[in-house]
Amino acid sequence: MIPVKDYYSRKLSAERLKRCYDVAPERVRRYLEAEIEFVLERMQPSSSVLELGCGYGRVLERLARKTSSVFGIDTSHESLQMARETPPVAAGWYLAQMNAARLGFRRRSFDTVICIQNGLSAFKVDQRELIEEAIRVTRPGGNVLFSSYAERFWEDRLEWFRVQSECGLVGEIDFEATGDGVIVCRDGFKATTVGLDDFVILTSGLDVATRITEVDDSSIFCEMVVP
Repeated sequence: MIPVKDYYSRKLSAERLKRCYDVAPERVRRYLEAEIEFVLERMQPSSSVLELGCGYGRVLERLARKTSSVFGIDTSHESLQMARETPPVAAGWYLAQMNAARLGFRRRSFDTVICIQNGLSAFKVDQRELIEEAIRVTRPGGNVLFSSYAERFWEDRLEWFRVQSECGLVGEIDFEATGDGVIVCRDGFKATTVGLDDFVILTSGLDVATRITEVDDSSIFCEMVVP
C-alpha cells in the first residue's frame, strides 16, 4: 500500500498523470477548461505567474500564451522533466522542483499565484501554511487563486476516478468508504476536497480581500487579493 503523501510522486506523475487527463470524460474536460478560463480572465499580458503543482505543464502552456512569464513548481522530478521536454510556446517559462509550502522565492515576487484542481487537498501539506506562503510571494494588488471541487460535481468526479481505476492509474475504488467528497482506493489513495465553508475557515484572519466563486457547477474558487 502506497502512503498517501507519496502517491502522486510514485504513481501519478509524468506520463501516468497525463493519461489521467487523456481518459477524462467529456464533462470533466469541460470542468478542466472552465478552471483554466477562469484563471486566464484574471491575467494581464504583463503578469508574472506562479503555478503551484504544475505537473507536466498542462496549465503552464496556456498561461504562457497570455502572460510575460510563468514559473511552475512541483515535487515530482519526472513530471518536471516531461514539462522540460515540451517545447515552450513562449519565452519566460521556468520550472523548479520545490515544496509549495516552503517556497524558495522572496516576498512579493509574483503578480498571481495559482493552485487549481484541488491542489490544496492533493499536496498533503498544512493547508493554512500553503495559503499563507502563496500570499507571501504575491505582490500588493496581486491575486492568489485556489480551487477545489463543487458539491454538485461529485458524481462526475467519481466517474472520472472510476475510469482512472479501470485504466490502472489509481487503485480499485472502495465504494463503501467513499462518499461526502472523499474518494478512497484500496491501494491507500484517498482524495479529499475543500468546500466553501472550509475556505472561509482557512482564510479567516488573513490580511487579504477574499471572494469565493462557484464556476461551471464544478469548481469552487477562492480568490484572494493582496493589499
